Amino acid sequence: MKRLLSSVRDGRGFDIVLVAFPLGFLFLMAGLPLLYNVLMSFQEVDMFSLGTLLRPFVGLKNYRDLFAQPETLPILANTAIFVTGSIAGQFLLGFGLALFFWVNFPGASWLRGLFLVSWVMPGLVVGAIWNWILSGDFGVLNFILREGGVISGNIFWRSDPNYSLYAVIIANIWLGTAFNMILLSVGLAGIPADLYEAAELDGANAWQRFWTITLPMMRSTIGAIISLGLIFTLQQFDLFAAITSGGPNNSSNVAQYWAWEQSFRQYDFAKGATISVLMIIFVMIASVVYVRSTRHEVRG
Repeated sequence: MKRLLSSVRDGRGFDIVLVAFPLGFLFLMAGLPLLYNVLMSFQEVDMFSLGTLLRPFVGLKNYRDLFAQPETLPILANTAIFVTGSIAGQFLLGFGLALFFWVNFPGASWLRGLFLVSWVMPGLVVGAIWNWILSGDFGVLNFILREGGVISGNIFWRSDPNYSLYAVIIANIWLGTAFNMILLSVGLAGIPADLYEAAELDGANAWQRFWTITLPMMRSTIGAIISLGLIFTLQQFDLFAAITSGGPNNSSNVAQYWAWEQSFRQYDFAKGATISVLMIIFVMIASVVYVRSTRHEVRG
């Protein structure tokens, strides 16, 4: 112990201390709850045994029971649609806005800052706003579509099973577009301008420059954004709680909201933990993609 303290005092072991404290904090605040959640997915848990760690071990029974339920596959399909639609919409709109502001016209910085309002707003506030926008009787979206001749009658976005999931997707796209725009703008700013000048001198048009220079140079940024988008979208809970509550009849229910319902409404904590473990697997896959996408970045 004396040798360890002396190494810290003279600076040789100070780097170990700097790493040890954050790692210990992460293990206590994130690692232990994660391990506890995984353990619960293999146990029989009820209200009376929730306060103890030694509970009956049931193996894969919770997983088998989960996939035996008729609503499991539709909810997992909803999750896939929600994640795919949200990430695609956020990326396409964010990339379009990043290219638009890349022109750097007068007032571009000020206007770009306005788009960050959606990102800094709490999810429940965003859900409340979109509740009004998506209202079937007096919603702004129905008014715009009706006046534009797209629809002839009101669409009840939140209560119609055919539209409820897409209502949350629209709100989530609006919420995450600014984040995509900022990261993609940073990636665009890192592309050397002389590459475009050389390509333009060689006769390449705008599309050819975009396809042969912009996209290849943005590969690591795009991979990171898609990976982070998957992680953030799988964590999205507030919009479902504020807009549809997973209904009607599970038409807009997704895995993250279903896990909460199983744990805190049905009090089936083992089933909720099982759903969470399945989500953790997808998040870990996304994390690996994110690390592989960013490890080749050159930082000046």
